[in-house]
Amino acid sequence: MKTLSLAAAALLLHAAPIAAQTSAQAPAQTPAQTPPAAKPADVASMDAILAALYDVISGPAGQKRDWDRFRSLFIPGARLIPTGGPAGQPARATVLSPDEYVQRASVGLERDGFFEREIGRSVDTFGRITQVFSAYDSKRTLADATPFQRGINSIQLLNDGTRWWVVSVYWDAERPDNPIPPRYLKK
Repeated sequence: MKTLSLAAAALLLHAAPIAAQTSAQAPAQTPAQTPPAAKPADVASMDAILAALYDVISGPAGQKRDWDRFRSLFIPGARLIPTGGPAGQPARATVLSPDEYVQRASVGLERDGFFEREIGRSVDTFGRITQVFSAYDSKRTLADATPFQRGINSIQLLNDGTRWWVVSVYWDAERPDNPIPPRYLKK
């Protein structure tokens, strides 16, 4: 949901094949944990929660991230889903909980430095649900002249009437055969 860059965090992850479920199989159920309390300013608006999502994963090498703040943005049961796979092979999706994302991405983000920022956005809202295509770029330091990664985070949000929640973050990286369309680079 490497983005965390979210998409750049995907490079840190070893995507595992996802087993197909049949209608005869019930999905495994794990109890959803209550997230830590969010800072009211982080969840007061769509702009605020998106800014908090990018901010909390970003930082210089050696800086611990505030993973409780990260967890506070997500609704219980939320998912982060990087896509990836070798060139010429079918794409894979790795489905992670916020805690699984933290376990897999925290070491690399904190060791190498990582700064992700939004460079464009497309938003659709219906009732309480919002779908954001958030184009991003990722750098190791703020001073880097060019990003090492760009892509799109597909972020699903819920406004429950009292705050905003991240329901899922699903992302793919830009590649020569998959450039970000110009319409997603507008703010």
